[in-house]
Amino acid sequence: MMENKSPFLDTLFLLRKEECITIFSDIKVISNKEEMDAADYFEGEFEKERLEFLSDQMVYNREAAVWAAKVLYHSAQLHLIRENTAKDLGTLIPQFKGVRDVASIVSADLSLRFLPQVIEVLQTADSEDPLVKMLEHILQQFHYSGVGYTLELGNINWEEELKDKTYRKLYLERIVEKKAYQWAEIPYLNQLLIAEFGMYKDMFWRQLKIVDHGN
Repeated sequence: MMENKSPFLDTLFLLRKEECITIFSDIKVISNKEEMDAADYFEGEFEKERLEFLSDQMVYNREAAVWAAKVLYHSAQLHLIRENTAKDLGTLIPQFKGVRDVASIVSADLSLRFLPQVIEVLQTADSEDPLVKMLEHILQQFHYSGVGYTLELGNINWEEELKDKTYRKLYLERIVEKKAYQWAEIPYLNQLLIAEFGMYKDMFWRQLKIVDHGN
């Protein structure tokens, strides 16, 4: 355990730079200044990543980025700090109240991409932990961040979900990166992937089978 002026910001910086999390001695209230600093930090990170996917159409959503950062921070701290927290789970892990669109999905992903790892640690500690269900529900809504983690995806209209070309490209790349068979064998996504691979399919993903699309 360690103490610092801003456990919230330290956790975010360390996670994104080193992919590890520090557990502090208690869960401190996140100040407005910390939220603003986190929003600014993630805006910089968003701009760096936007250079990689070459889109000037994608905009940063500060609200979604800060919400996701708080969810990640609190869920990580709750791994060890659970005394008298049951009544506060809904406050510590709130649902997103903004508009779920491409901007909020990609902005939230700056933090939520690490959530599956946190969930797996929580499950190992206690498979019946109610926090796990809460976090999985968030990933079901923001499933781009959950690619590779086993989720109940429900009846998603994938054509509507991936109508934005940049988001579609990012989503398909994430599926390939994670070798996420659950996603890659969904007929619509499978069709998109096979089309992207073309004659080089075996180079990208030899083991992926071509799904019958029912056409």
